[in-house]
Amino acid sequence: MSRPPEPVFLERQSYRRRRLSDAARLMPVVGLVLLLLPLLWADRATTSGGILYIFSVWAILIGATRLISRRLSDFDPFGEPRETSEATLSKDGGMR
Repeated sequence: MSRPPEPVFLERQSYRRRRLSDAARLMPVVGLVLLLLPLLWADRATTSGGILYIFSVWAILIGATRLISRRLSDFDPFGEPRETSEATLSKDGGMR
């Protein structure tokens, strides 16, 4: 008889990095939906309210994208978190 498959275990850091990259991929779609939402209110909302909504969504999208990109830049390509407080120099004087 065959053995049941073992559960897949992902390290916490790689799991977080993948979810953050998923969130980064979804940001344009979320932004498009949120920015097109005022079209549904065309007959009920005022122009100033719609403009205020659009610029608020725009600012929130910028902040969320900045937060996601900063969190993603804390990981190196090999999945290990990088130190962001100080630059570490190698023996030859280059950045590591």
